Amino acid sequence: MFDSLREPWLRGIALNPAAPSDVLVRLLDRAAGEAGLLMCEGRDLPDAVIDAVLRHPDYVVRRTLARNRYVDPARLAPLATDPSGIVRGWLASGPRPRYDTRWVRPLPDDILVTLLMAQDAGEDGKVTEKEIVWELDSSRQIPLSFFRSIAGHKHPELRIRATWRWESLTPAQRAGLLDDPDPAVREAAHDRNWVADPERVEARLPSFGSRNAFLFDTCALSPALVEQCFADGTVLPLARNPYTPAHALARLARHPEAEVRASVAVRPDVGPDLAAELGEDPDEYVRMCARLHPFPRTWAEYRAVDQVVGHGPDCTCPIGEPFNKPDSEPGVGPSPDWFASCAVSEEPILRRVAASWPGLPAELAEALAKDDDEEVRIRLACHHPMAPPQLLLDVFVTRRAHRPHLRDLPAFPRTGWAHLANHPDPEVRTLAAADPALPDPPVEDPDASVRLAAATNPGLSPDVLETLLADPRTAGGAAANPALPVPRMHALLDHCLNGAAAPPGAMER
Repeated sequence: MFDSLREPWLRGIALNPAAPSDVLVRLLDRAAGEAGLLMCEGRDLPDAVIDAVLRHPDYVVRRTLARNRYVDPARLAPLATDPSGIVRGWLASGPRPRYDTRWVRPLPDDILVTLLMAQDAGEDGKVTEKEIVWELDSSRQIPLSFFRSIAGHKHPELRIRATWRWESLTPAQRAGLLDDPDPAVREAAHDRNWVADPERVEARLPSFGSRNAFLFDTCALSPALVEQCFADGTVLPLARNPYTPAHALARLARHPEAEVRASVAVRPDVGPDLAAELGEDPDEYVRMCARLHPFPRTWAEYRAVDQVVGHGPDCTCPIGEPFNKPDSEPGVGPSPDWFASCAVSEEPILRRVAASWPGLPAELAEALAKDDDEEVRIRLACHHPMAPPQLLLDVFVTRRAHRPHLRDLPAFPRTGWAHLANHPDPEVRTLAAADPALPDPPVEDPDASVRLAAATNPGLSPDVLETLLADPRTAGGAAANPALPVPRMHALLDHCLNGAAAPPGAMER
């Protein structure tokens, strides 16, 4: 029987929030197996444990820490120069699952510089420097502000890296790189600036194949390509393209598809006559977009609106870096004043835009938390660090699509769920079962996840906790219970790691 309890005990202790450093360090023993790796990747860790992992001789242990999303990323700096290239590569690749995670925490600038400027890829020869950089570039761990910060770096190699996110740079930075004293930097900048040259765009068209929508949406198009878009019906990207000429916009504003007309209506470069015409459009959605027209006065503001329009309450698009600096340039991001004006607008879409900005002042965020529009409240819950706990709870209960993201937020409430103990959704009951305010945790719930959560409830009596430790169905939750005494944790580890006799209490059952 005790063999069936060994793995749950180890995994439970690995995730026990009350386990001290001396307990957690013992899980780095090879005998702990997957539980030690789970600990390294799946929870916040005390400094003493991080130091022990960084010194650990097994690269498998160190590489697992490299993907930890809970530890302060500054503590991971030694991994950027780890002897193993695999460890460096895992750090560059970032936490998993990458593509199911809406927001990825950026790495500090010093770690990014170390990885990008490395002269070798480690002693094991398993990966190359280029492979590590490719992993980093696709990991979403490089904030756009980093590229702007290195655009004037003294090292030309980093100025070349700055060109990777050409459109995120300020106009002045782009001009400076195009006129850089280093020929390699100038060449890189010129290569990245092709999107503004219609002839170069047309020359690249065949190489993009099915990805041509990027060109039609983003790049300067020759008159021939504009006409090709109309002939092929590729007009929606054209309606969003900042380079689209005025004569083409007039045609798009009268297109039979309302979505196309709506995309034109919200553009910052639409003239007053065309805006007035769209304001009388037979489609209500188009008229609404036309009413937004006074707000997106720059392309950065337009993009902020475009990220919200038509996305719906269950939108789980990746959450990128917010533009929250008071000195944001119009070519880089909207100003705080613009977001504040959106927050008090009568148009729900603009309030949704404001709710999506984490830099919104507390008083405006408080007002939006009570907004009549559900999408405003949902966006505030998912984006703003000061969203009220009750709002996070409400959105979690009502909108399943946002649950994985909400659960990872630092402000997500761990109490206040007791009234939902009998909710029909087991995912909701799971959180209620762990609420310390719950008088009678449902340790016999028919759902396994609810039983495990109930076993972690610190309000359980010592006798009940002992019973749950001896039950394979709840042993993992009981071992993760923060009320479990530290000597009991050590006794469980003695049995699991050293083959010592099973702890008193557990043996009797």
